[in-house]
Amino acid sequence: MLTWGDEYPIHQTPEPVWVAGSDRNFYDRYFFNGYSKDGSVLFGAAFGVYPHLNIKDGAFSVLKDGVQKSVHLSRILNFERMDTRVGPMSIEVVQPLQSVRIKLDDAEGISADLTFEGRHFPVEEPRFTRRNGSRMMMDVTRMTQNGRWSGSITVDGDTIEISSDNFWGTRDRSWGVRPLGAQDPQPVVPQQLPQFYWIWTPMNFPNASVYFHVNEDRHGDRWNTRSVFAMDGAGADGLTHLANPVIKPEFEAGTRRVRSAVLTASDAHGREHRIIYEPIATFQMKGIGYGHPEWGHAAWKGEYAIGREDFKPLAMPWKQPDNLHIQAISKVRHEGPDGQGSEGIGALEQLFIGPHDASGWKDMLDA
Repeated sequence: MLTWGDEYPIHQTPEPVWVAGSDRNFYDRYFFNGYSKDGSVLFGAAFGVYPHLNIKDGAFSVLKDGVQKSVHLSRILNFERMDTRVGPMSIEVVQPLQSVRIKLDDAEGISADLTFEGRHFPVEEPRFTRRNGSRMMMDVTRMTQNGRWSGSITVDGDTIEISSDNFWGTRDRSWGVRPLGAQDPQPVVPQQLPQFYWIWTPMNFPNASVYFHVNEDRHGDRWNTRSVFAMDGAGADGLTHLANPVIKPEFEAGTRRVRSAVLTASDAHGREHRIIYEPIATFQMKGIGYGHPEWGHAAWKGEYAIGREDFKPLAMPWKQPDNLHIQAISKVRHEGPDGQGSEGIGALEQLFIGPHDASGWKDMLDA
């Protein structure tokens, strides 16, 4: 079968582009967030393609005044991976590795026309490879980039002007293998408690961006981590990798929600840098499909489906499985070795499932 992609010199195998290896869980996704510098408005978006399930889906969500309003969309892919549209939502690559546009045309009362401009060359994170026993659970590559947003969002007749001097954010592109759609009817045996410890925190400062993420197993051993410093305008060779990054989170009593955190890392001269986090807003990632019980990524919803939901993140029980994955928009302060500091804002994404000795967790969701 030939598709639009076969017109472009992007083939990775002798097969046509619509073929994506042999794993039914292969995916290719865009993720975006954006926020005002005071944290009063936050939006997120996702768009995914699942070649072997023949599905694509998208979502857009806005958090303002404590209420998160989301629209979800899904349709059959028809194996056309280059068609980045689902109903009234579209993704346009304006300039590869630099600028992307999101459009949403009156989808259940929500409209948007937003353009992202990168602040530096994207960061390539280390390849994520994780097995559940003998079965591959994750095999993923991701690039991440901070940037500025411009455009507008309209929700139920209320228009929010998005200006590049007041709205920062992050985009990522990830692709590979991860659990998708319907659960596997035959799990790996003997069955074990699920375990996933994840912190991902891209931060925007006035003239630079800082990145950190970590995956740890139940013993606290890291199986994927990286921290990067990027000045505005930095090219691929201008990204600075920070050494020995360590984050120490403090949790809200009786929960697995981060109340505050401190990140330390060393530059090329061995000097320590500290970043202090103060969460100010909670964005539910299920608002853009992550872990959603009905609109989860790659869920089969028929030929075409669209739906809207509104909720108050702070009124939702943290322990409910589909509420675990959040981004805590946080004020951040960078304290450099020369005593100078810088104020910024960023996302403190967190997903904690199962045991983690360093945190004192022994079961699925104890706290």
